[in-house]
Amino acid sequence: MRRPARRPRHPGSPRTRMVFRDLAAESVAGILQRPARTALTVLGTLLGVGAFVAILGLTATARGQISSDFTVLAATQVTVKDVGAPDPGQQTGAATRYDFPDDADQRAGRLNGAVHAGTYWQVFKTPPAVSTRSGPAGAAAAGAEGLTVYAASPGLLQAVGPTLAGGTLYNTFHDSRRMHVAVIGSAVARRLGISSLAAQPAVFVNGTPYTVVGILRNVERLPNLLLSVMIPDRTARADYGDPAPDYAATMLIQTRVGAARLIAKQAPLALRPDRPDHLQAVPPPAPHTLQDSVTGSLDSLFLLLAGITLVIGTVGIANTTLVSVLERTGEIGLRRSLGARPRHIAAQFLTESAALGTLGGLLGTAVSIVVTLSVALAHHWTAILDPWTTLPAPLIGTLTGLLAGAYPALRAARIEPAEALRR
Repeated sequence: MRRPARRPRHPGSPRTRMVFRDLAAESVAGILQRPARTALTVLGTLLGVGAFVAILGLTATARGQISSDFTVLAATQVTVKDVGAPDPGQQTGAATRYDFPDDADQRAGRLNGAVHAGTYWQVFKTPPAVSTRSGPAGAAAAGAEGLTVYAASPGLLQAVGPTLAGGTLYNTFHDSRRMHVAVIGSAVARRLGISSLAAQPAVFVNGTPYTVVGILRNVERLPNLLLSVMIPDRTARADYGDPAPDYAATMLIQTRVGAARLIAKQAPLALRPDRPDHLQAVPPPAPHTLQDSVTGSLDSLFLLLAGITLVIGTVGIANTTLVSVLERTGEIGLRRSLGARPRHIAAQFLTESAALGTLGGLLGTAVSIVVTLSVALAHHWTAILDPWTTLPAPLIGTLTGLLAGAYPALRAARIEPAEALRR
């Protein structure tokens, strides 16, 4: 079927045009004709844009909280491991090794950015008999088996961030004089029946007494120390010799924020300038690695849900605009007969759908900001809202409205005046 030729415009008829003010006024009037339907239409875009912005805001806020916690603990510690072979002066095949100098705590503590530093190692390969009584009866006492004994330098007890339940920590005075003192965790104290340090109780490790000078309630690092008995490093070496290669000594360095990686580079040379290859420093992993692993999958899932909601909003606007076109066919025919061109009709419906999308985008952005701030305040977090995420968000609503209104506007523009007026 051949398309009918366009009717030439009468030479005396003026060229019709629609200014932006008239277009905006007509669009607003069309939107306000059915406020309930308009509100329901806007709701779809509101949910889509709001979910999109809220997800990005909440994940950024959670990522910032993860970064804060991660920096305070893991990113402020460096581990230095004894990995070297025995020194040339030692006997070949020696069963023990200790590559840290006697003043290792002081050397590492003098590094720029270091707070506390200390070494530790497991004294016995198999758990020793630990009891509050000497002799065979004490060794066989209930609850005396299965405890680990660590040799820890005084600096190590400071580096783990201890909280004392009673007593005090042993110091360099006890360590340098190889005194038989010990610090135990609160769980160990309960197992051994030690509730007070007023009587200077002692624990017997394979029959050797150590006076308990302190009880740890909690530590920020190395929580396994709470289930162990800690004795001074030099005391352990005097009583039991250097650590076995399988239980080599390790140093923990507590650092200030941002200094960990520099200290990791400097520590081996500062501790053993003659053989830095005997020590291996392990810096903390980058916080972004943890952030990405924690939030990556959640970002993908929630952004997919936000996209689905936005598609639903687009379909809702398209359906409402199409129904409006069908209901206003007579109005469209009257406008065409009075001189309105097809592009004027299309522009009016496109403007209406774009206005609905923009309104939904604005409301969704506002709601998402309130939700993000409320969640952050409820969890005592610092809210993080990226301006490059929130400011363009209403434009997403506008684009959604334009996309949804494209087909209904095209259909409205194709309506013939005579056919429209006959309906």
